[in-house]
Amino acid sequence: MRVYDIIEKKKLGEVLTDKEIAFVVEGYTDGSIPDYQMSALLMAIYFQGMNDKETALLTECMAKSGEMLDLSAIEGIKVDKHSTGGVGDTTTIVLAPLVAAADVPVAKMSGRGLGHTGGTIDKLESFPGFKVELPLEGFIENVNKHGVAVVGQTGNLAPADKKIYALRDVTATVDNVSLIAASIMSKKIAAGSNAIVLDVKCGSGAFMKTLEDAKKLGDAMVRIGKEVGR
Repeated sequence: MRVYDIIEKKKLGEVLTDKEIAFVVEGYTDGSIPDYQMSALLMAIYFQGMNDKETALLTECMAKSGEMLDLSAIEGIKVDKHSTGGVGDTTTIVLAPLVAAADVPVAKMSGRGLGHTGGTIDKLESFPGFKVELPLEGFIENVNKHGVAVVGQTGNLAPADKKIYALRDVTATVDNVSLIAASIMSKKIAAGSNAIVLDVKCGSGAFMKTLEDAKKLGDAMVRIGKEVGR
């Protein structure tokens, strides 16, 4: 299998197979596929798009590129949430304890700020003494004891997404719905919860500027979740 042929195939608007997508994600993560070829493929995807099956498989491959958290030691149906972010976004800080108070365990790994926005972990770190780094055992113990835990993402959670996102950031291929949805959902799937709440922001202070674009992204993420059984 050659990356050149996969780039050519997507450039012509054809659908990539499961094996081709898995080959690309694995090869780029381990360094056998160089930046310039991955850049070309990302640009082809940007212009030609991906169908639901391709997007779901890309998501799953990125999720499985690193650690897949096992939260089976937490009792009940574990829930997680993701906000697409925006200026002043404090949804997690309000929502997580409310859900936990209703006896639904919230096992949440949050990220840091992206672009002009501050992430949940950045906000929580502003509280003196608040620990955002916990070993997995402590994370699970807190959810079982208190019903909720919010911590920073582990370094080995979806490493393929981290590497691909860094490349998208410098090649003007960030704002593609399939790529955004796969990036978000790969981390949420790897984090191990049974159910995921998606909070999609829109407006001048958000990444999705219009309601129409926010709905497209929300729908794409829900379809991925259904494809992978979440």
